[in-house]
Amino acid sequence: MTALRIPNRTARQLWLHVSGLGDTPTGLLDLKALIHDLGFVQLDTIQVVARAHHHILWSRNQNYREPMMDGCLAKDRAVFEHFTHDASVLPMEFLPMWQRQFRRMQDKVSRASWFGKQLSDDHLDHIRRRITEEGPLSTHDFDTKIEGAREMWKRPPHKIGLDYLWYSGELATCHRDGFTKYYDLAERVFPEDLRTQEVPDHEQIDWLCHAALDRIAVGTHGEIRKFWDATEVSEVAEWAERSAPALVPVRIESADGGWTTALAAPDIEERLAALTPPTSRLRILNPFDPAIRDRVRLKRLFGFDYTVEMFVPAAKRVWGYYVYPLLEGDRFVGRIEVKADRKLDRLTILNLWWEPGVRVTAQRQGKLESELVRLARLAGVSEIVWQLSEP
Repeated sequence: MTALRIPNRTARQLWLHVSGLGDTPTGLLDLKALIHDLGFVQLDTIQVVARAHHHILWSRNQNYREPMMDGCLAKDRAVFEHFTHDASVLPMEFLPMWQRQFRRMQDKVSRASWFGKQLSDDHLDHIRRRITEEGPLSTHDFDTKIEGAREMWKRPPHKIGLDYLWYSGELATCHRDGFTKYYDLAERVFPEDLRTQEVPDHEQIDWLCHAALDRIAVGTHGEIRKFWDATEVSEVAEWAERSAPALVPVRIESADGGWTTALAAPDIEERLAALTPPTSRLRILNPFDPAIRDRVRLKRLFGFDYTVEMFVPAAKRVWGYYVYPLLEGDRFVGRIEVKADRKLDRLTILNLWWEPGVRVTAQRQGKLESELVRLARLAGVSEIVWQLSEP
């Protein structure tokens, strides 16, 4: 079959639409459907304006507000928390297809150096017994201490034990108080029909690969694998070979004019025929937004070189601690450093960088200021202060 050629601008627009950023972020909010269509939403502790999961959902529908997530998790049991490429929330209906990931993560963390020798059967049994008898507990309900020198990623034994049982699927996130996670027995959180459903591993792998390709529309084997980070390279290759008759070979034009060989979902031609230009609204995206998480794909499609620098020593940062990409239409036009202070009721703009070749027109500046007003509303602050650093 001759590969379908997809020009760069078309590829950019397709990616934004499947990422949920093609339309104006307004209208009726169906949170469960939104999370389902994205596949997962990454969780993160850092709160400069809003935590990543809240910002990601708000970027797709600005009627979203922070308390909605806990209702979806703790009250409706519509989502569960586990590990994709990082800690994430996933639709509860995906649970049967996540059983092998529980096993993969259990094996992975048990071999990780940061777990050290602090896992013991007695220690795990103690955690199980307390949660069984007392109900949901957080790390604050335990008092073991870090042994030896304090290092960045070191954890006290109880945190290591809780994490191990959570990764393995034996414990589940019951609810959160702020960002504090409460652990409970999985059988008291997960619906029994989904928890006990048995799906052969090869069917789970097929589902993971098909579901990933459906959500990225076009992608290489590596991009399909990286979407969930729940399969091995060899498993994706074997899936692609088995599924070849149903997949569409494509060639995708990069921002620099090069071409990449990839696979597309079976309905790719229908998707392309229905494609419309994305909204021209200027958007402030979170650094962990799924549309930009794969930095290699981002640079290839958009020519936008973006790196998160919160873990880079301050003296070595090129941009700043927490810098947000600016998306306008189908282009990344700049980046901004902004911070919310709820006590002072203030959103402060610390730095603003436009991409080379981007004209700073009154219209574009007005779009940015409008988005900052909306972002302030998400953060629950009212005053916007420009405090740009000297170049």
